[in-house]
Amino acid sequence: MKKILLTLTVAVCTIVGAAAQSVITRATVEQGALEGVEENGLGVFKAIPYAKPPVGELRWRPPVKLEKWEGVYKTDQYAKMPPQQQGRQTDASRWSEDCLYINVMTPAKSKEEKLPVMVWIHGGGFITGNYTSPMGTNFAKRGVVFVSIAYRTGALGFLALPELSAESERGISGNYGLMDQIMALEWVKNNIAAFGGDADRITIFGESAGAIAVSMLCASPLAKGLFHAAISQSGGSFCPVDSVRTNNNGIRDVKGAEAYGVEFMKRIGASSLKELREMSPEAWIGDTASTGVGGFWPTVDGYVITDDQYKLYRSGHFNDVHLLIGTNSDEGSMFVRPSSVEEYVAEVKRDYGPFADRMLKAYPATTEQETFAARSDIFRETAFAWPTYTWAELQRKASRKNIYLYYFDYVPERMQARSPRGAGHAADLQYVFGTFWGEPSAEDRAVSEMMMRSWVNFATTFNPNGEGVPEWPEYNAKKATVMHIKAQTALIMRPNADKLELMEEFYKWKRGQYKNTNR
Repeated sequence: MKKILLTLTVAVCTIVGAAAQSVITRATVEQGALEGVEENGLGVFKAIPYAKPPVGELRWRPPVKLEKWEGVYKTDQYAKMPPQQQGRQTDASRWSEDCLYINVMTPAKSKEEKLPVMVWIHGGGFITGNYTSPMGTNFAKRGVVFVSIAYRTGALGFLALPELSAESERGISGNYGLMDQIMALEWVKNNIAAFGGDADRITIFGESAGAIAVSMLCASPLAKGLFHAAISQSGGSFCPVDSVRTNNNGIRDVKGAEAYGVEFMKRIGASSLKELREMSPEAWIGDTASTGVGGFWPTVDGYVITDDQYKLYRSGHFNDVHLLIGTNSDEGSMFVRPSSVEEYVAEVKRDYGPFADRMLKAYPATTEQETFAARSDIFRETAFAWPTYTWAELQRKASRKNIYLYYFDYVPERMQARSPRGAGHAADLQYVFGTFWGEPSAEDRAVSEMMMRSWVNFATTFNPNGEGVPEWPEYNAKKATVMHIKAQTALIMRPNADKLELMEEFYKWKRGQYKNTNR
């Protein structure tokens, strides 16, 4: 962890100079004084540490709260990303295990402003991702204190082992990355007022694995009271618990996660936890088996995630917050490949057992190209759509909070040849943040404006409605209340309802097959 201690003389000079600043660039938090920078008319604080570096003996342990520091801590440079593989490259100069940091952007000129707070949790399948992108600039310029957090990913964030569980006073392991997120949210709750933020108006949001984490935080008792609203872009965690996790479908119990961890340790040539702790992450971040879909993932450990989230919501055990959640129209195509029809049929029979015939009827394929479409749509439903609509349905029955759903289906004209089936996974990000991949058209800007206004409105009032955006009613499965986001928005019923109902039946059956193997 970098720490720069300034002398008393320098500290006094910087305080005197603060009067000339139009936005907050100096703040005092529970650990001590901070000095940020002004960028784009915003006060920016880069790489604020929220926990001790999880290195050495703290590797594979819950995050530890940071002590107070002396002097003024400078936050003018981002920290490195958590250890991970970027594409096919492993560049150790770009990452560090010393990775538990927060970035804050504020438009506030004084800490009395009490602006809404949005906390971004990045995606990346829980194995990659970074918090350092300045993509929150457009939110901050619209009157939001924007926060992004880093957390441990991959093996460092989610490895479970019998030896690690034996070390723990609770007899469990894994979920270190989720515990990082929770400690970061505690820090935000306790300190965001120093940046002009309202500690009673915090919205967490994320996409993909970040959205799945948002869902998990909405059910974790450890996160209770740390936020008031949630935005989930393509993610939810309501599939059944099992000892084995296939594709992006389901979540492991402790025994299953430990077994997965033991196989990982064998693959990379470690014979003990001690030996594993002495290894550099370079020894494993290229491990193909654990860096793809179905790799390291959070675990139902009875502590951070207490049970099957579907059951928790049905029994009313969740953090009741306002929701704005949705999915994209062609989410699954990123994750699958065409196969022979014979391979596709065999795969469905293996994965869906007594439901295989109904699945093949709902997702037919008679050619190799049709297998791609069928597999894409199955992945869309299982990984994204079914969890999202199930989340809305379960919470609607037990909550009085606002719930809004969307279906992102916008494909710009220049991309329609490459994306003929709809909006792919993560295609919404550039419109939510207004940071485009290439030169945007007027239509691109209009879609982005609608989404940014709705997201900011929701963070401000827990309702996306406001001037300049289409009317967006609260979700009701019996009415056309899902916002269909295209060049021309419209309200629709939930898409692919018949397939979602089939998935509901399948998961009910699968849930009944599970035998709890946890201690």
